[in-house]
Amino acid sequence: MKSTDQCDKQKKNVKTTLTRRVLLLLFFQSLLALPQNNLEDIDLRYGPYEVGFRHYTLQDSTRTYQIKNEFNNSFIPRPIPVSIWFPADRNNNDTESLKVLDYLNILKTEEEWTHLPNEFLLDWFSYLWNTEHNKAQLSKHTKALKNGQVVNRKFPVIVYAPSYQASSIENFALCEYLASHGHMVISSPSRGTDTRQLDGGTTRDMETQSTDIAFLLKEIQKHQSADFDKTALMGFSFGGLSNFITAIKNKNIKAVVSLDGTERYNYPVLEGSPFFNLKKFTIPYIHFAQKEIPKAVLETDGIPQEVNHKFQLMDSLTYSEVHSYRFHDLTHSYFSTFGLLFTNRDKRQDKDDSKIARSYKLLCEHTLHFLDAIFKKDANAIRFIENSPIDNGYTKSLVSKRFKMAITKAFDYLDFNDLAKGQNYRDLVPLYQNLMRQHPQLKLEEGMLNTLGLRLSFDPERMDQGINVFKLALHIYPNSANLYDSLAEAYLYKKDFKNAMTNFKKSLELNPANENAKKRIGQIKKQ
Repeated sequence: MKSTDQCDKQKKNVKTTLTRRVLLLLFFQSLLALPQNNLEDIDLRYGPYEVGFRHYTLQDSTRTYQIKNEFNNSFIPRPIPVSIWFPADRNNNDTESLKVLDYLNILKTEEEWTHLPNEFLLDWFSYLWNTEHNKAQLSKHTKALKNGQVVNRKFPVIVYAPSYQASSIENFALCEYLASHGHMVISSPSRGTDTRQLDGGTTRDMETQSTDIAFLLKEIQKHQSADFDKTALMGFSFGGLSNFITAIKNKNIKAVVSLDGTERYNYPVLEGSPFFNLKKFTIPYIHFAQKEIPKAVLETDGIPQEVNHKFQLMDSLTYSEVHSYRFHDLTHSYFSTFGLLFTNRDKRQDKDDSKIARSYKLLCEHTLHFLDAIFKKDANAIRFIENSPIDNGYTKSLVSKRFKMAITKAFDYLDFNDLAKGQNYRDLVPLYQNLMRQHPQLKLEEGMLNTLGLRLSFDPERMDQGINVFKLALHIYPNSANLYDSLAEAYLYKKDFKNAMTNFKKSLELNPANENAKKRIGQIKKQ
Protein backbone atom coordinates (compact mmCIF):
# COMPACT_ATOMS: atom_id res chain seq x y z
CA MET A 1 0.00 0.00 0.00
CA LYS A 2 2.15 2.89 -1.25
CA SER A 3 1.39 6.61 -1.31
CA THR A 4 0.64 7.35 -4.99
CA ASP A 5 1.53 11.04 -4.62
CA GLN A 6 4.89 10.20 -3.09
CA CYS A 7 5.80 7.60 -5.70
CA ASP A 8 4.90 9.94 -8.57
CA LYS A 9 7.17 12.66 -7.21
CA GLN A 10 10.08 10.26 -6.74
CA LYS A 11 9.75 9.05 -10.33
CA LYS A 12 9.59 12.62 -11.63
CA ASN A 13 12.79 13.55 -9.77
CA VAL A 14 14.90 10.82 -11.38
CA LYS A 15 13.90 10.41 -15.01
CA THR A 16 15.40 13.05 -17.34
CA THR A 17 19.03 14.13 -16.79
CA LEU A 18 22.26 12.19 -16.48
CA THR A 19 22.19 12.86 -12.76
CA ARG A 20 18.73 11.38 -12.51
CA ARG A 21 19.76 8.31 -14.50
CA VAL A 22 22.74 7.76 -12.24
CA LEU A 23 20.58 8.22 -9.16
CA LEU A 24 18.07 5.80 -10.59
CA LEU A 25 20.77 3.17 -10.84
CA LEU A 26 22.32 3.95 -7.48
CA PHE A 27 19.30 4.45 -5.26
CA PHE A 28 16.28 2.65 -6.65
CA GLN A 29 17.53 -0.70 -7.95
CA SER A 30 14.55 -2.96 -8.27
CA LEU A 31 15.61 -6.44 -9.37
CA LEU A 32 14.18 -8.78 -6.79
CA ALA A 33 17.08 -10.85 -5.51
CA LEU A 34 16.26 -10.78 -1.78
CA PRO A 35 18.78 -9.50 0.81
CA GLN A 36 20.04 -11.79 3.53
CA ASN A 37 22.23 -9.55 5.72
CA ASN A 38 21.41 -8.95 9.37
CA LEU A 39 23.08 -6.49 11.74
CA GLU A 40 25.12 -9.27 13.35
CA ASP A 41 26.56 -10.21 9.94
CA ILE A 42 28.58 -6.97 9.90
CA ASP A 43 30.51 -8.25 12.94
CA LEU A 44 31.78 -4.83 14.03
CA ARG A 45 34.18 -4.62 16.95
CA TYR A 46 32.70 -1.85 19.03
CA GLY A 47 34.85 0.43 21.16
CA PRO A 48 35.02 1.00 24.93
CA TYR A 49 31.99 3.30 25.14
CA GLU A 50 28.30 2.60 25.27
CA VAL A 51 26.39 4.48 22.57
CA GLY A 52 23.82 7.11 23.47
CA PHE A 53 21.28 8.44 21.00
CA ARG A 54 19.01 11.47 20.89
CA HIS A 55 16.54 12.62 18.23
CA TYR A 56 14.67 15.91 18.25
CA THR A 57 13.44 18.56 15.82
CA LEU A 58 14.45 22.22 15.61
CA GLN A 59 13.16 25.05 13.43
CA ASP A 60 15.21 27.36 11.24
CA SER A 61 13.14 30.54 11.28
CA THR A 62 15.27 32.10 8.50
CA ARG A 63 13.75 29.75 5.90
CA THR A 64 10.24 28.64 5.01
CA TYR A 65 8.98 25.16 4.23
CA GLN A 66 5.79 23.49 3.05
CA ILE A 67 4.49 20.03 3.88
CA LYS A 68 3.04 19.02 0.53
CA ASN A 69 1.00 16.02 1.65
CA GLU A 70 -1.10 18.27 3.89
CA PHE A 71 -2.51 19.89 0.72
CA ASN A 72 -2.75 23.50 1.85
CA ASN A 73 -0.98 26.81 1.27
CA SER A 74 0.63 26.96 4.71
CA PHE A 75 4.33 27.67 5.08
CA ILE A 76 6.20 26.99 8.31
CA PRO A 77 9.75 27.63 9.56
CA ARG A 78 12.05 25.00 8.08
CA PRO A 79 12.06 21.95 10.39
CA ILE A 80 15.50 20.45 11.09
CA PRO A 81 15.23 16.92 12.53
CA VAL A 82 18.44 16.17 14.44
CA SER A 83 19.91 12.76 15.27
CA ILE A 84 22.96 12.53 17.56
CA TRP A 85 25.02 9.48 18.52
CA PHE A 86 27.51 9.98 21.37
CA PRO A 87 29.82 8.06 23.75
CA ALA A 88 27.73 7.19 26.79
CA ASP A 89 27.51 5.44 30.14
CA ARG A 90 24.59 3.27 31.09
CA ASN A 91 22.04 5.18 33.16
CA ASN A 92 21.11 1.99 35.02
CA ASN A 93 20.96 -1.73 34.42
CA ASP A 94 17.47 -1.36 32.95
CA THR A 95 18.59 0.86 30.08
CA GLU A 96 17.27 -0.62 26.84
CA SER A 97 18.81 -0.49 23.40
CA LEU A 98 16.93 0.81 20.40
CA LYS A 99 15.40 -1.62 17.96
CA VAL A 100 15.58 -1.16 14.21
CA LEU A 101 11.88 -0.29 14.34
CA ASP A 102 12.71 2.68 16.62
CA TYR A 103 14.98 4.05 13.91
CA LEU A 104 12.34 3.50 11.24
CA ASN A 105 9.81 5.44 13.31
CA ILE A 106 12.23 8.38 13.01
CA LEU A 107 12.25 7.73 9.27
CA LYS A 108 8.45 8.03 9.22
CA THR A 109 8.63 11.40 10.95
CA GLU A 110 11.29 12.73 8.59
CA GLU A 111 9.29 11.51 5.59
CA GLU A 112 6.30 13.44 7.02
CA TRP A 113 4.23 10.33 7.68
CA THR A 114 4.54 10.43 11.47
CA HIS A 115 1.24 8.66 12.13
CA LEU A 116 1.66 5.96 9.50
CA PRO A 117 0.73 2.62 11.14
CA ASN A 118 3.74 0.32 11.50
CA GLU A 119 1.93 -2.39 9.59
CA PHE A 120 2.29 -0.24 6.44
CA LEU A 121 5.93 0.75 7.05
CA LEU A 122 7.65 -1.73 4.75
CA ASP A 123 5.12 -1.08 1.96
CA TRP A 124 5.24 2.69 2.05
CA PHE A 125 8.77 3.82 1.19
CA SER A 126 10.58 3.05 -2.04
CA TYR A 127 13.76 1.64 -0.46
CA LEU A 128 11.96 -0.71 1.95
CA TRP A 129 10.35 -3.94 0.83
CA ASN A 130 7.76 -6.06 2.59
CA THR A 131 9.62 -9.35 2.79
CA GLU A 132 9.92 -11.85 5.59
CA HIS A 133 13.58 -10.97 5.96
CA ASN A 134 12.83 -7.26 6.34
CA LYS A 135 10.02 -7.93 8.80
CA ALA A 136 12.47 -9.85 10.95
CA GLN A 137 14.87 -6.89 10.94
CA LEU A 138 12.42 -4.62 12.75
CA SER A 139 12.74 -6.40 16.09
CA LYS A 140 16.54 -6.55 16.04
CA HIS A 141 18.33 -4.62 18.79
CA THR A 142 20.97 -2.05 17.85
CA LYS A 143 23.95 -0.74 19.80
CA ALA A 144 22.34 2.60 20.77
CA LEU A 145 20.82 2.99 24.25
CA LYS A 146 17.54 4.79 24.83
CA ASN A 147 18.70 6.47 28.04
CA GLY A 148 22.48 6.54 27.84
CA GLN A 149 24.24 9.23 29.87
CA VAL A 150 26.73 11.50 28.07
CA VAL A 151 30.35 10.83 29.07
CA ASN A 152 31.83 13.94 30.69
CA ARG A 153 34.75 14.64 28.37
CA LYS A 154 35.38 16.12 24.93
CA PHE A 155 35.03 14.09 21.74
CA PRO A 156 35.62 14.84 18.03
CA VAL A 157 32.51 15.78 16.04
CA ILE A 158 31.40 14.13 12.79
CA VAL A 159 28.58 15.76 10.82
CA TYR A 160 26.89 13.16 8.62
CA ALA A 161 25.16 14.23 5.38
CA PRO A 162 22.73 11.57 4.07
CA SER A 163 22.23 10.52 0.47
CA TYR A 164 19.62 11.78 -1.97
CA GLN A 165 16.39 12.59 -0.11
CA ALA A 166 17.36 10.20 2.68
CA SER A 167 16.98 9.97 6.44
CA SER A 168 19.37 11.13 9.14
CA ILE A 169 19.53 7.54 10.41
CA GLU A 170 20.19 5.77 7.07
CA ASN A 171 23.72 4.79 8.25
CA PHE A 172 22.97 4.13 11.92
CA ALA A 173 25.33 1.13 12.25
CA LEU A 174 28.33 3.21 11.12
CA CYS A 175 27.29 6.12 13.37
CA GLU A 176 26.93 3.82 16.38
CA TYR A 177 30.30 2.24 15.64
CA LEU A 178 32.07 5.62 15.56
CA ALA A 179 30.36 6.75 18.77
CA SER A 180 31.48 3.58 20.56
CA HIS A 181 35.07 4.52 19.68
CA GLY A 182 34.85 8.06 21.04
CA HIS A 183 33.28 10.25 18.34
CA MET A 184 30.07 12.30 18.35
CA VAL A 185 27.99 12.04 15.18
CA ILE A 186 25.20 14.48 14.28
CA SER A 187 22.92 14.28 11.25
CA SER A 188 19.73 15.63 9.69
CA PRO A 189 17.81 14.36 6.63
CA SER A 190 18.48 15.58 3.10
CA ARG A 191 15.41 17.38 1.87
CA GLY A 192 14.48 19.96 -0.76
CA THR A 193 14.73 23.70 -0.44
CA ASP A 194 11.00 24.29 -0.02
CA THR A 195 9.53 20.81 0.49
CA ARG A 196 10.59 17.25 1.31
CA GLN A 197 11.26 16.65 -2.39
CA LEU A 198 14.60 17.59 -3.96
CA ASP A 199 14.81 19.09 -7.45
CA GLY A 200 16.67 16.09 -8.87
CA GLY A 201 20.24 16.45 -7.60
CA THR A 202 20.81 20.08 -8.58
CA THR A 203 23.22 22.71 -7.32
CA ARG A 204 20.32 24.28 -5.43
CA ASP A 205 19.69 20.97 -3.67
CA MET A 206 23.36 20.79 -2.75
CA GLU A 207 23.42 24.34 -1.40
CA THR A 208 20.30 23.65 0.66
CA GLN A 209 21.84 20.59 2.26
CA SER A 210 25.04 22.56 2.88
CA THR A 211 23.00 25.19 4.75
CA ASP A 212 21.42 22.43 6.84
CA ILE A 213 24.91 21.13 7.67
CA ALA A 214 25.94 24.62 8.76
CA PHE A 215 22.86 24.64 11.03
CA LEU A 216 24.08 21.38 12.62
CA LEU A 217 27.55 22.84 13.11
CA LYS A 218 25.98 25.58 15.23
CA GLU A 219 23.73 23.14 17.06
CA ILE A 220 26.57 20.81 18.09
CA GLN A 221 28.34 23.69 19.82
CA LYS A 222 25.59 23.57 22.45
CA HIS A 223 26.72 20.11 23.54
CA GLN A 224 29.42 20.25 26.20
CA SER A 225 31.00 16.96 25.11
CA ALA A 226 31.61 18.19 21.55
CA ASP A 227 35.19 19.20 20.74
CA PHE A 228 34.31 21.71 18.05
CA ASP A 229 38.00 22.21 17.19
CA LYS A 230 38.00 18.60 15.95
CA THR A 231 35.22 18.54 13.36
CA ALA A 232 34.91 16.41 10.22
CA LEU A 233 32.20 15.98 7.61
CA MET A 234 31.06 12.56 6.42
CA GLY A 235 28.48 11.92 3.72
CA PHE A 236 27.04 9.18 1.59
CA SER A 237 26.28 9.70 -2.12
CA PHE A 238 24.59 13.10 -2.62
CA GLY A 239 25.82 14.14 0.82
CA GLY A 240 29.36 14.08 -0.54
CA LEU A 241 28.60 17.07 -2.77
CA SER A 242 27.18 19.13 0.08
CA ASN A 243 30.07 18.29 2.38
CA PHE A 244 32.69 19.44 -0.09
CA ILE A 245 31.05 22.84 -0.50
CA THR A 246 30.54 23.16 3.26
CA ALA A 247 34.21 22.46 3.92
CA ILE A 248 35.20 25.24 1.53
CA LYS A 249 32.91 27.68 3.34
CA ASN A 250 33.85 26.65 6.89
CA LYS A 251 37.47 26.81 8.00
CA ASN A 252 36.75 24.86 11.18
CA ILE A 253 36.29 21.62 9.21
CA LYS A 254 39.43 19.49 9.53
CA ALA A 255 38.63 16.53 7.23
CA VAL A 256 36.05 15.13 4.80
CA VAL A 257 34.94 11.49 4.48
CA SER A 258 33.07 10.61 1.27
CA LEU A 259 31.13 7.34 1.14
CA ASP A 260 30.97 6.91 -2.64
CA GLY A 261 30.02 10.56 -2.84
CA THR A 262 28.24 12.01 -5.87
CA GLU A 263 31.05 14.55 -6.27
CA ARG A 264 32.65 11.74 -8.28
CA TYR A 265 29.60 11.12 -10.46
CA ASN A 266 28.39 14.66 -11.07
CA TYR A 267 31.26 17.12 -10.80
CA PRO A 268 29.33 19.88 -12.69
CA VAL A 269 26.94 20.21 -9.73
CA LEU A 270 29.95 21.18 -7.60
CA GLU A 271 31.20 23.62 -10.20
CA GLY A 272 27.80 25.29 -10.27
CA SER A 273 28.20 26.54 -6.71
CA PRO A 274 29.39 30.14 -6.26
CA PHE A 275 31.50 28.84 -3.36
CA PHE A 276 33.36 26.26 -5.45
CA ASN A 277 37.09 26.98 -5.24
CA LEU A 278 39.60 24.12 -5.26
CA LYS A 279 42.35 26.38 -3.90
CA LYS A 280 40.40 26.76 -0.67
CA PHE A 281 40.15 23.02 -0.06
CA THR A 282 43.31 22.16 1.88
CA ILE A 283 42.18 19.51 4.39
CA PRO A 284 42.55 15.70 4.25
CA TYR A 285 39.96 14.04 2.03
CA ILE A 286 39.14 10.34 1.87
CA HIS A 287 36.85 8.85 -0.78
CA PHE A 288 35.49 5.31 -0.71
CA ALA A 289 34.35 4.17 -4.16
CA GLN A 290 32.03 1.38 -5.21
CA LYS A 291 32.99 -1.60 -7.35
CA GLU A 292 33.12 -1.22 -11.11
CA ILE A 293 29.67 -1.36 -12.66
CA PRO A 294 29.49 -4.14 -15.28
CA LYS A 295 29.40 -2.98 -18.88
CA ALA A 296 26.03 -4.62 -19.48
CA VAL A 297 24.48 -2.65 -16.61
CA LEU A 298 26.00 0.61 -17.87
CA GLU A 299 24.59 0.03 -21.35
CA THR A 300 21.17 -1.12 -20.16
CA ASP A 301 20.71 1.80 -17.74
CA GLY A 302 22.27 4.45 -20.02
CA ILE A 303 25.16 5.27 -17.69
CA PRO A 304 28.43 6.57 -19.26
CA GLN A 305 31.33 4.14 -18.95
CA GLU A 306 33.51 6.93 -17.51
CA VAL A 307 31.60 6.53 -14.24
CA ASN A 308 33.85 3.54 -13.53
CA HIS A 309 37.17 5.29 -13.87
CA LYS A 310 36.70 9.05 -13.72
CA PHE A 311 37.74 10.71 -10.44
CA GLN A 312 37.71 14.35 -11.54
CA LEU A 313 37.68 15.86 -8.05
CA MET A 314 40.57 13.76 -6.81
CA ASP A 315 42.58 14.55 -9.92
CA SER A 316 41.81 18.27 -9.57
CA LEU A 317 42.72 18.71 -5.90
CA THR A 318 46.15 20.22 -5.36
CA TYR A 319 46.50 21.35 -1.75
CA SER A 320 44.67 18.46 -0.08
CA GLU A 321 46.03 15.07 0.96
CA VAL A 322 43.74 12.61 -0.82
CA HIS A 323 43.07 8.95 -0.07
CA SER A 324 40.85 6.93 -2.40
CA TYR A 325 39.78 3.34 -1.75
CA ARG A 326 37.77 1.11 -4.05
CA PHE A 327 35.82 -1.72 -2.43
CA HIS A 328 35.47 -4.34 -5.12
CA ASP A 329 32.57 -6.15 -3.43
CA LEU A 330 30.37 -3.13 -2.67
CA THR A 331 27.72 -1.73 -4.98
CA HIS A 332 26.73 1.87 -4.26
CA SER A 333 23.59 1.09 -2.23
CA TYR A 334 25.53 -0.87 0.38
CA PHE A 335 27.54 2.08 1.63
CA SER A 336 24.64 2.64 4.05
CA THR A 337 23.09 0.51 6.77
CA PHE A 338 19.68 0.79 5.11
CA GLY A 339 21.09 -0.53 1.86
CA LEU A 340 22.84 -3.39 3.59
CA LEU A 341 19.74 -4.49 5.50
CA PHE A 342 16.78 -3.62 3.28
CA THR A 343 17.76 -3.11 -0.38
CA ASN A 344 16.87 -5.90 -2.76
CA ARG A 345 20.03 -7.23 -4.36
CA ASP A 346 20.71 -6.54 -8.04
CA LYS A 347 21.47 -9.99 -9.42
CA ARG A 348 23.14 -8.41 -12.48
CA GLN A 349 26.10 -7.13 -10.43
CA ASP A 350 25.90 -7.58 -6.65
CA LYS A 351 28.28 -9.89 -4.83
CA ASP A 352 26.94 -12.40 -2.32
CA ASP A 353 25.73 -11.19 1.07
CA SER A 354 28.73 -12.38 3.05
CA LYS A 355 31.08 -10.35 0.83
CA ILE A 356 28.83 -7.30 1.09
CA ALA A 357 28.76 -7.51 4.90
CA ARG A 358 32.53 -8.00 5.07
CA SER A 359 33.17 -4.97 2.87
CA TYR A 360 30.76 -2.76 4.83
CA LYS A 361 32.69 -3.73 7.96
CA LEU A 362 35.95 -2.72 6.22
CA LEU A 363 34.34 0.57 5.23
CA CYS A 364 33.49 1.29 8.87
CA GLU A 365 37.00 0.33 10.02
CA HIS A 366 38.74 2.45 7.39
CA THR A 367 36.57 5.42 8.31
CA LEU A 368 37.42 5.06 12.00
CA HIS A 369 41.17 4.72 11.32
CA PHE A 370 41.12 7.84 9.15
CA LEU A 371 39.35 9.90 11.83
CA ASP A 372 41.48 8.54 14.67
CA ALA A 373 44.64 9.32 12.71
CA ILE A 374 43.59 12.96 12.29
CA PHE A 375 41.91 13.75 15.59
CA LYS A 376 43.54 11.37 18.09
CA LYS A 377 46.97 11.02 16.45
CA ASP A 378 46.63 7.31 17.16
CA ALA A 379 49.82 5.56 16.01
CA ASN A 380 48.06 2.39 14.83
CA ALA A 381 45.49 4.40 12.90
CA ILE A 382 48.19 6.53 11.25
CA ARG A 383 50.11 3.40 10.25
CA PHE A 384 46.93 1.82 8.86
CA ILE A 385 46.10 4.84 6.70
CA GLU A 386 49.66 5.22 5.47
CA ASN A 387 49.94 1.52 4.57
CA SER A 388 48.76 -0.06 1.36
CA PRO A 389 45.80 -2.46 1.68
CA ILE A 390 48.19 -5.37 1.08
CA ASP A 391 50.37 -4.19 3.97
CA ASN A 392 47.23 -4.15 6.11
CA GLY A 393 46.46 -7.74 5.16
CA TYR A 394 43.84 -7.26 2.42
CA THR A 395 43.93 -8.73 -1.07
CA LYS A 396 43.78 -6.65 -4.25
CA SER A 397 40.49 -8.33 -5.10
CA LEU A 398 38.93 -6.94 -1.90
CA VAL A 399 40.12 -3.33 -1.79
CA SER A 400 42.58 -1.14 -3.70
CA LYS A 401 43.94 2.31 -2.91
CA ARG A 402 45.15 5.48 -4.61
CA PHE A 403 46.96 8.21 -2.71
CA LYS A 404 47.79 11.75 -3.70
CA MET A 405 50.13 13.91 -1.65
CA ALA A 406 49.17 17.52 -1.06
CA ILE A 407 51.32 20.19 -2.66
CA THR A 408 52.25 22.70 -0.01
CA LYS A 409 50.49 25.96 -0.71
CA ALA A 410 52.82 28.95 -0.83
CA PHE A 411 52.60 30.86 2.43
CA ASP A 412 51.21 34.29 1.62
CA TYR A 413 50.00 37.50 3.26
CA LEU A 414 46.58 35.98 3.96
CA ASP A 415 48.19 33.16 5.94
CA PHE A 416 50.34 35.70 7.77
CA ASN A 417 47.29 37.76 8.66
CA ASP A 418 45.49 34.69 9.99
CA LEU A 419 48.38 34.10 12.41
CA ALA A 420 48.66 37.78 13.31
CA LYS A 421 44.94 37.96 14.02
CA GLY A 422 45.21 34.83 16.16
CA GLN A 423 47.62 36.63 18.49
CA ASN A 424 45.60 39.88 18.45
CA TYR A 425 48.26 41.61 16.33
CA ARG A 426 50.77 41.59 19.18
CA ASP A 427 54.52 40.87 18.73
CA LEU A 428 54.26 41.17 14.96
CA VAL A 429 57.94 41.84 14.27
CA PRO A 430 59.12 38.58 15.94
CA LEU A 431 56.31 36.71 14.16
CA TYR A 432 57.39 38.14 10.80
CA GLN A 433 61.08 37.39 11.40
CA ASN A 434 60.31 33.79 12.35
CA LEU A 435 58.06 33.26 9.34
CA MET A 436 60.65 34.73 6.96
CA ARG A 437 63.07 32.04 8.08
CA GLN A 438 60.48 29.38 7.26
CA HIS A 439 59.03 31.06 4.15
CA PRO A 440 61.65 33.31 2.59
CA GLN A 441 59.31 33.96 -0.37
CA LEU A 442 56.76 35.67 1.90
CA LYS A 443 55.95 39.17 0.65
CA LEU A 444 53.92 41.64 2.70
CA GLU A 445 53.04 44.51 0.40
CA GLU A 446 53.25 48.02 1.81
CA GLY A 447 49.79 48.91 0.52
CA MET A 448 48.18 45.87 2.17
CA LEU A 449 49.77 46.68 5.54
CA ASN A 450 48.78 50.33 5.25
CA THR A 451 45.13 49.47 4.50
CA LEU A 452 44.97 46.87 7.27
CA GLY A 453 46.56 49.26 9.75
CA LEU A 454 44.07 52.02 8.95
CA ARG A 455 41.11 49.65 9.10
CA LEU A 456 42.11 48.46 12.57
CA SER A 457 43.13 51.93 13.81
CA PHE A 458 39.74 53.44 13.03
CA ASP A 459 37.99 50.72 15.07
CA PRO A 460 37.77 52.13 18.63
CA GLU A 461 38.20 48.64 20.10
CA ARG A 462 41.25 47.76 17.95
CA MET A 463 43.28 50.97 17.70
CA ASP A 464 46.36 49.47 19.35
CA GLN A 465 46.24 46.53 16.93
CA GLY A 466 46.35 48.95 14.00
CA ILE A 467 49.33 50.79 15.51
CA ASN A 468 51.13 47.45 15.85
CA VAL A 469 50.53 46.73 12.16
CA PHE A 470 52.07 50.13 11.24
CA LYS A 471 55.12 49.39 13.41
CA LEU A 472 55.62 46.12 11.54
CA ALA A 473 55.14 47.90 8.22
CA LEU A 474 57.82 50.46 9.13
CA HIS A 475 60.14 47.65 10.20
CA ILE A 476 59.84 46.33 6.63
CA TYR A 477 59.63 49.72 4.86
CA PRO A 478 61.57 52.13 7.13
CA ASN A 479 61.69 54.93 4.52
CA SER A 480 57.99 55.12 3.72
CA ALA A 481 56.66 58.62 4.28
CA ASN A 482 53.13 57.34 3.69
CA LEU A 483 53.36 54.74 6.46
CA TYR A 484 54.63 57.32 8.97
CA ASP A 485 51.76 59.57 7.91
CA SER A 486 49.23 56.76 8.47
CA LEU A 487 50.74 55.83 11.83
CA ALA A 488 50.50 59.48 12.85
CA GLU A 489 46.82 59.50 11.84
CA ALA A 490 46.25 56.42 14.01
CA TYR A 491 47.83 58.16 17.02
CA LEU A 492 45.82 61.30 16.30
CA TYR A 493 42.57 59.29 16.21
CA LYS A 494 43.61 57.84 19.58
CA LYS A 495 44.22 61.42 20.84
CA ASP A 496 47.88 60.62 21.49
CA PHE A 497 49.04 64.01 20.19
CA LYS A 498 52.71 63.60 21.17
CA ASN A 499 53.23 60.44 19.09
CA ALA A 500 51.07 61.84 16.31
CA MET A 501 53.31 64.94 16.09
CA THR A 502 56.50 62.82 16.11
CA ASN A 503 55.34 60.65 13.21
CA PHE A 504 53.92 63.50 11.12
CA LYS A 505 57.33 65.21 11.40
CA LYS A 506 59.09 61.99 10.36
CA SER A 507 56.79 61.70 7.36
CA LEU A 508 57.53 65.31 6.43
CA GLU A 509 61.29 64.71 6.64
CA LEU A 510 60.98 61.86 4.16
CA ASN A 511 58.55 63.74 1.92
CA PRO A 512 58.70 67.56 2.31
CA ALA A 513 55.77 67.84 -0.12
CA ASN A 514 53.39 66.01 2.25
CA GLU A 515 50.66 68.62 2.63
CA ASN A 516 48.59 66.40 4.94
CA ALA A 517 51.44 66.24 7.46
CA LYS A 518 51.88 70.04 7.34
CA LYS A 519 48.17 70.59 7.96
CA ARG A 520 48.01 68.06 10.80
CA ILE A 521 51.08 69.51 12.53
CA GLY A 522 49.44 72.94 12.46
CA GLN A 523 46.23 71.53 13.93
CA ILE A 524 48.09 69.77 16.74
CA LYS A 525 50.04 72.93 17.62
CA LYS A 526 46.79 74.90 17.96
CA GLN A 527 45.52 72.28 20.43
